[in-house]
Amino acid sequence: MRIAIGCDENAYEMKEAIKAHLKERGVEFEDMGCNQGETVLYPEIARRVAVSIMEGKNDRGILVCGTGLGMAIVANKIPGVRAATCHDVHSAERARKSNNAQIITFGAQVIGTVLANKLVDVWLESEFAGGRSQPKVDLIDEIDRQYRKA
Repeated sequence: MRIAIGCDENAYEMKEAIKAHLKERGVEFEDMGCNQGETVLYPEIARRVAVSIMEGKNDRGILVCGTGLGMAIVANKIPGVRAATCHDVHSAERARKSNNAQIITFGAQVIGTVLANKLVDVWLESEFAGGRSQPKVDLIDEIDRQYRKA
């Protein structure tokens, strides 16, 4: 599994802590910005990460900004990508098991690094369950295709 990770300037320290955590776990990742001291427009970082998943260059993504909300909004604009903002363990697990979210987003102004790393662990260890959730995810994908303008 290969993870794309990105942040804005509000979340640089958290991104670096998550990268260290991924490295300790032996998870391969690609840092897609931002760099220390760099000011960025968060939609560009979210687009980079989400497009890398759409194109199959990365399997999953982690995005961090002040709240995690803007990153999720942008990532969800990319065809076929599902992103979820999670600030608790249950949501991180359900993002994968029920919604098959390829991207998880956090707010560095909302949670701390210890919880962020715990959420990463839960999300990485969870797999899409299918079952009762499959028709729901299929409908999400159908809606995505129906309203996308290529």
